[in-house]
Amino acid sequence: MSSLPLLKTHRLQLRPYVPADAPFHYLLADNPDIASMTGTLPSPYTLELAEHWISNHERWFMEGRSLNLAVVLQEHAALIGTISLSGFGSPHRKAGLAYWVGKAYWNQGYCSEAARAVIEYGFTALELNRIFGECFKRNRESIRVLEKLGMSYEGCRREDMHKAEQFEDVMMYGLLRKEWKQTSV
Repeated sequence: MSSLPLLKTHRLQLRPYVPADAPFHYLLADNPDIASMTGTLPSPYTLELAEHWISNHERWFMEGRSLNLAVVLQEHAALIGTISLSGFGSPHRKAGLAYWVGKAYWNQGYCSEAARAVIEYGFTALELNRIFGECFKRNRESIRVLEKLGMSYEGCRREDMHKAEQFEDVMMYGLLRKEWKQTSV
């Protein structure tokens, strides 16, 4: 596997993180509203966590563990969020899609736009057969993103994750390469 990719969309550039991104990533991620909607982002979030996370990206990519890209507005070169594919090195040729953008960028279509590019990369360059997404049942915006991407609802894992002193239902969505090919023509 070669180095981390650079992907472009109409409004966005999805690029590898660099160490200089850590303070900006930290400022976006250190928001309880964002952390409450993700399964793994801690709150509070620290600059040290951002630096450590970014420092591992190349190795994780080479190991097939995860592809993590900065979501950047092309017009202003502003870092607005992150998108990832996890577990793509599995012999099962599947990966989990995850994404978030800073609160100021919610409901502007950025997650859907970034995810379309990453899904295309996953099915073509990584030769995946299946890409899946999961979100908390209460996260209606993320459910809408997954549906806009053409993912099929696959079920609900009831009280699957413990977040903020409560158990959360996790909604599961998936997209197969053959389905993606039919809709991307």
